[in-house]
Amino acid sequence: MLDWLATTLRENVEIPLFLALFAGYTLGRVKIAGISLGDVTATLLAALVIGQIGITVSNDVKTVFFVFYLFAVGYSAGPQFVRGLFSGGLQQAAFAALVCLMSLGAVYLAVRLAGYDVGIAAGLYAGSTTTSSALGLSQTAISQSAISAAAKTSANQILPAAFSISYVIGTFGSVVMLGILGPKLMRVDIAAACRDYIRRVGGAGDRSGRGTAWHQYVARAYRVDEGAPLDGLTVFAAEHFFKGHRLFIARLRRDGAITEATADTVIKPGDVLAFAGERHVLLGEIGRVLAEVDDAELLGVQVEGTDILVTAKNIHRKSLSELAHMPETRGIFLTGIRRGAMSVDIPILPDTRLYRGDVVTVVGRSADISAVARKFGYLDRETNRADIAFIAAAIIVGALIGSLTLRVGSVPLTLSTAGGVLLVGLLFGWLRSIRPAFGRVPQATTWFMNSIGLNMFIAVVGLSAGPSVIAGLKELGFVFVLWSIFAAALPMLLSIYIGKYIFRFDDAILLGCCAGARTAAAPLGMITDKAESQVPSLGFSVPYATSSTILTLFGIVIVLIS
Repeated sequence: MLDWLATTLRENVEIPLFLALFAGYTLGRVKIAGISLGDVTATLLAALVIGQIGITVSNDVKTVFFVFYLFAVGYSAGPQFVRGLFSGGLQQAAFAALVCLMSLGAVYLAVRLAGYDVGIAAGLYAGSTTTSSALGLSQTAISQSAISAAAKTSANQILPAAFSISYVIGTFGSVVMLGILGPKLMRVDIAAACRDYIRRVGGAGDRSGRGTAWHQYVARAYRVDEGAPLDGLTVFAAEHFFKGHRLFIARLRRDGAITEATADTVIKPGDVLAFAGERHVLLGEIGRVLAEVDDAELLGVQVEGTDILVTAKNIHRKSLSELAHMPETRGIFLTGIRRGAMSVDIPILPDTRLYRGDVVTVVGRSADISAVARKFGYLDRETNRADIAFIAAAIIVGALIGSLTLRVGSVPLTLSTAGGVLLVGLLFGWLRSIRPAFGRVPQATTWFMNSIGLNMFIAVVGLSAGPSVIAGLKELGFVFVLWSIFAAALPMLLSIYIGKYIFRFDDAILLGCCAGARTAAAPLGMITDKAESQVPSLGFSVPYATSSTILTLFGIVIVLIS
């Protein structure tokens, strides 16, 4: 029975590949003391175990899925990466670049002191920085290097073992160093720091609505009696009558007829107003001065919630309080902001700024949403259809660019096809953010390409390396574990103090910046839990987009300098 199963797995490689994915995605979710291996690490470990029976998988399979992954990363991170380089996020981008250099330097120092070869160096780098994408670039760089064929074979055999050990340490290290020890090392109460940050950017509030966040709204009808406070006011004045709250009067009933309410409409006794706003404001504030009535026809307004991709130059870097004064935003409520490759949720505060490439979720009437979409950018209504031709063209262009080789003496320098696809993905993702009429790739599609692309690549690496990994583990020994801890922990420790005392990031966003600079999504959830707020995520997106590119490309550099 076991012989039949082993033979079947060897002859049908699709079975062990998907078996590794099944085990990886299942075991990766299991949490012990609040910490999980994650999909990538679990898939690699499962593939290494399955691969012990000797399974041969074409490297072409690994390459195809890897370029899918890199395109998805580049496409998602493009708008934030470009913004980080050329706009207000430059300080955070510079911080991320410095952390990347420290990460490379820590690995190089460990390799030199321990006397490791290029295969171990590449695995240690990709694993300790938890940059799985660097693994493929390192393998390509090794195969194109000037070392002997025997050295290439030896390096490619030991690389997965070095990667698997250091990746686990890097993942757990980021959680421990940033998520657990980070607030203690900073010597601050992170929750209090975030509350103070919100107070500082929240403002005192005025009749324009400043000082409040925008939330999904409800609509209720209220009658204006003779002598009521709103009697004789214009609709615009009535909307700003209740200090510190964002309210709108969408329609009104007068003499039995329903009409649209414009900003200069004068309210008269007997009018029934359809107010839209936060539930507690309608019940607590308006309910004290006006009588609520049941008017289903007046409130029967068609509303929708949809996403808008921010592309307009005149919206870029504007705060929500500034946008609240624009005529086009009347009647619109903002319920969410997503930013970056990880679609990080950004807190909705008056001083929160929007950037090109952000995706905002708004609620309102269809006509009002269309008006604000024309001002902000592109109405990105949900669809399942991806522009496959666009994806294929980007991968072709990137692969062609990456295939070019520049020789410096006897050393061949090349991005590799994978590196070229990553850079073109960044470019095309940025172009899509400013010219959204082409190249639509839904978020679900990019997630699938990202997740399945990386994990299928990792599964092929694990299956192919299975027979040699035990020997590799014996060769590396316990000392390698210590060097992995050194390479992973040193840059993270330094990043906290450099961010605090040199770059002077606010305590509320410092750990988010550190997590982003290490492309470590795992500790971000723990940090926001400790902060009791999404504020730390404000510092995550730009460093993440910057580091995900630099750390990946450094997969070539570590091979060249080793």
